[in-house]
Amino acid sequence: MKLPDDPFILELLPEFLDTWIEDLNGQYLILVQTKNEQELYRMGHTIKGSCAQFGLEDVSKMGIELMGFARAHEWGKALAIREIILKSIIEMKQYIQSL
Repeated sequence: MKLPDDPFILELLPEFLDTWIEDLNGQYLILVQTKNEQELYRMGHTIKGSCAQFGLEDVSKMGIELMGFARAHEWGKALAIREIILKSIIEMKQYIQSL
């Protein structure tokens, strides 16, 4: 986990993290429950790109994994990786709050 150097991105980071926590606890679960391959794949793609911009490289890589789970209809693995993604995002939030 590496914080971005751009002050504008750093300013947006808390809201970014809060939005992902909300999405992972809401929309993500609905997509898995309804087995919505396309939207879960799209969410994985968004995680991949947006988290990379905010310095969350590990989470970005998990977005790539999620894309694969969605395409393969591996709903159990998609649920499991959600927990890891959520934990990583919460840890980042706690870290920036401690600064």
